[in-house]
Amino acid sequence: MTSKNIDIVREYFQAVQQGDLGKVGELLDEGVVWHQPGANRFSGEHKGRDAVFAMLGGMMEASQGSFAIDSVHALMDNGDTVAASIHFAGRREDASMSMEGVDVLRLRDGKIVEVWLFSGDQVAEDAFWGQ
Repeated sequence: MTSKNIDIVREYFQAVQQGDLGKVGELLDEGVVWHQPGANRFSGEHKGRDAVFAMLGGMMEASQGSFAIDSVHALMDNGDTVAASIHFAGRREDASMSMEGVDVLRLRDGKIVEVWLFSGDQVAEDAFWGQ
């Protein structure tokens, strides 16, 4: 049996994988707070749906449209928080990355209000995105 929050997060990841930004936008709270790890040009705290979309757009541009979450291994919930074990990858002319990660999403009233990301190899991810 799945929880409502797991169902919402599953829907979010399906929308991300299908490139359905309209649906992603519906599932993210307008004031979402996104914690992007590392020491690269996208790292830091991004506040608000527009800021998150701007960051994701920058990632797609920097990866020549290749950045993707290619698999979601498991979704686990604990109250209003869902953890997702994922695999993500990206490439461009001179570099590539492919690694495991964990995304932790906090929900309230059916919307994703906060996201923390963890990378399996933060040094490699930082090198891929650059400053």
